[in-house]
Amino acid sequence: MRMPDTSEILLLVQGVSLAFGGVKALRDVSFDIRKGEIRAIIGPNGAGKTSMLNVINGFYHPNHGAITFKGQTRAQMQPFEASRGGIARTFQNVALFRGMSALDNIMAGRTLRMRRGLFLQMLRYGPALAEEIEHRHRVEEIIDFLEIEAIRKVPVARLPYGLQKRVELGRALAMEPDLLLLDEPMAGMNLEEKEDMSRFIVDVNNHYGTTIALIEHDMAVVMDLSHRVAVLDHGVKIADGTPDEVKKNQGVIDAYLGVAH
Repeated sequence: MRMPDTSEILLLVQGVSLAFGGVKALRDVSFDIRKGEIRAIIGPNGAGKTSMLNVINGFYHPNHGAITFKGQTRAQMQPFEASRGGIARTFQNVALFRGMSALDNIMAGRTLRMRRGLFLQMLRYGPALAEEIEHRHRVEEIIDFLEIEAIRKVPVARLPYGLQKRVELGRALAMEPDLLLLDEPMAGMNLEEKEDMSRFIVDVNNHYGTTIALIEHDMAVVMDLSHRVAVLDHGVKIADGTPDEVKKNQGVIDAYLGVAH
């Protein structure tokens, strides 16, 4: 796996806390994501991992703390601001337009990059048509990259789960993100599908240079793919470092074995 130049911090999480009533999902969590790396966020169920991703891309607004992305610090961010700024996301449960084809779902990821007005796009005339053709070329490149040419015109509702996850990855890539957030990309997959998805995650990082932050329960996948790993438990960061450092950390071992706090 290519070792990135991680001298530049792309995203910085500083003292983030998040509560829902009396439930504290995150408590004073701080870490960074460096440009070009694959950064894993792991922890037992209920550790606050998805809540952390939701804070990063604006679905949740923290009670305390701040997020700095590409040098701009915000106490909170709206999802559309995150998308426009270069943050793309896939979800634990596949979130696709099930009646649309794989190609059209990926094409939806190009929406924020379209500059022509809605009226001209509906007419598909002149500059709007030329722009659509340009974006479709980009989408076809992604389809080739993800090796899903055979299902490009198939409605996603008819696709097996592993291919649906690949289409969702394609839609996120169509946004040309600086930071790609993957929420349990291997969830529900068999061994062959996990191997395929692992390969594509590494290829995205190598080929496009995309910085990736992922949540994943499969520790073998995490240790193979990640450059660095942050570990959460009950909303608190308990470890942070390379995969080798983290898997030897006694606090991490205790958390996964269910040792009482």
